[in-house]
Amino acid sequence: MKMDPENFAIETFLFCQITVGMFGNSSILFYYIILILTRKHLTPKDLIIEHLTFANSLTIVLRGFPQTVTYFGFKNFLDNMGCKLIVYISRITRGMSLYTMCLLSCFQAITISPSNSRWMKLKYRASKYIGPSCSLSWLVHLLLNILTPLRATGPSYKKNATNRLSYGYCSSFASGSVETTLYILLVCFSDALCLSLMACSSVSMVSILYRHKRHVKHIHSAQHFLKVSPEDRATQTILILLCTFVISYSFSSIVAVVRTCLNYPVIWGVNIFTFLEIFFPIFCPFVLITNMKSSFSLFLPCVGKK
Repeated sequence: MKMDPENFAIETFLFCQITVGMFGNSSILFYYIILILTRKHLTPKDLIIEHLTFANSLTIVLRGFPQTVTYFGFKNFLDNMGCKLIVYISRITRGMSLYTMCLLSCFQAITISPSNSRWMKLKYRASKYIGPSCSLSWLVHLLLNILTPLRATGPSYKKNATNRLSYGYCSSFASGSVETTLYILLVCFSDALCLSLMACSSVSMVSILYRHKRHVKHIHSAQHFLKVSPEDRATQTILILLCTFVISYSFSSIVAVVRTCLNYPVIWGVNIFTFLEIFFPIFCPFVLITNMKSSFSLFLPCVGKK
C-alpha cells in the first residue's frame, strides 16, 4: 500500500464529499423510516423522493468509496466479480436517479397545474401508480443494464490493454460490435427521453409560476404577494434540482466520452468524472431538507431553526 502525495488534496476533498453526502441522504432515509414505522401516510412525492434518495446513497457508496480507497493506495482490492457487481449496480442507480427526477418533475408540473386544466385530471390517476412505477423501474433498469457487467473487469486484468479504460479500482472495455452499438443507442434513447420530459415539465412549471404570480400580484396586496405557497416553494426546489442534475449529468457524459476517445489513461479525467457523478447525489438531499425543514424539525431540531 502506497499513497501518492500528489493526490492527497483530491483524496481529502473526495472523502469529505462522501461523508457530507451520506449524512444528508441518511437523514432523509431515516426520516422516511420513522414515518413508515409510525404508519404515517406517504404522499406520492414522498415515495418518489424515497426512491431518489436510496438511489443517490447507492451511487455515493459505489462510485465514491472505491475511488477513495484507490487514491489512498489500496490496489486490486476487487476481483472481477466484485468489479462487475459494482459497475452493474452503479449503472442501475444512475438510471434510477434519472427516472425518479423525471417522474418528480412531471408529477410536480401536474400538481401545480390549474384546477380547470386537463392535466389536473391525471393527478389522481398518477397518484395511484407512483409507488408501483418506481418499484417496476428498478426491474426495468436491472434488465436494461444487463450487458454492462460483460464489459467490466478487475484492475488486474492484463489482456487487450489497448481497449481498456481504467478507473483505478476497475476497468471496462470499448467494443465496436453491432450488438453493443444497438445496446448503447437503446440506453441513450431512454436517457434522452427522460431528459426531454424533464425539460418540458420544467418549462411548464416556470410558465405556471409566472402566470400565477402575475395573477396574484393584481389581486392581492404586496404584503400577501411576498408569501410563498408550499406548492411554489416545492416547485422552486425541484427546478433547482433539475438544473443541478442536468448540468452534472451533461458534463459527466462529456467527460466520459472524452476519456473513451483518448488512447491513454487520463488521471484528471477519472477525478473529474467521479466528482461530477457524485455531485448531484451529495447536493440533492440538502436542497430537499431545506424544502422539508418544517417536517424535519420534528426529528432534527437543528434543521428547523431559522
